[in-house]
Amino acid sequence: MKQPKEPLTRTRLKAPKAAAIAGIIFSVLLIIGLVLLLASIPANLDEGGGWLASHGNTILLALNLIPFSGIAFLWFMGVIRDHLGEYEDQFFATVFLGSGLLFLALLFSYAAVTGGIIKLYTTHANRLLADGFYDLGLSVSREIINTYAVKMEGVFMISTGTIFIRTKVIPRWIALLGYVLALFLLLRVSYTNRTDWISLVFPFWILLISLYILIDNYRRKTETISTEVSSK
Repeated sequence: MKQPKEPLTRTRLKAPKAAAIAGIIFSVLLIIGLVLLLASIPANLDEGGGWLASHGNTILLALNLIPFSGIAFLWFMGVIRDHLGEYEDQFFATVFLGSGLLFLALLFSYAAVTGGIIKLYTTHANRLLADGFYDLGLSVSREIINTYAVKMEGVFMISTGTIFIRTKVIPRWIALLGYVLALFLLLRVSYTNRTDWISLVFPFWILLISLYILIDNYRRKTETISTEVSSK
């Protein structure tokens, strides 16, 4: 016998709320982590590693938040794809999934390199500075987050905005705002040698989308209840 389709329907109806919650968790954790890193890591690497002694615990806390934000981001992507279902465009879905996974890989690489430098400093500070691993490690981590991760954020924003415009899941202006911000991220050339504040653009945009989906889901639920009460 075929299983009834009602459980699947109920799961689909819960998808927007789940995506919104996952997006909010991802955005909040990543924003907190990046702000802590931006406030703790000096712009000038010539200052040496003395700042690690006073800010090491803060940076490690920020780096430990990043894996959890990544898990929430995976959940966000999964729920969005499940919610789109048969309306999902294969081309944009491939770009959406690929850019999202590449972004996570680069974000985790950035966190791993930065965390590795900090842990090495606590045990081999003199050797780390003398051999140049300190400068090399932080330069590589900054290049990962400032250039490659930011570019994948732009691609993800364009593909996501296009999917949302076609399915009318979110207002058109939010998607268009994503296009503008994405082009800025893609065309921007980073000349700075520090972790850039521009990396906060992406989580704030995801937070905007998530808050809208959550509010809209609550509004629709309230309207449905009101309609049912009126019909009785």
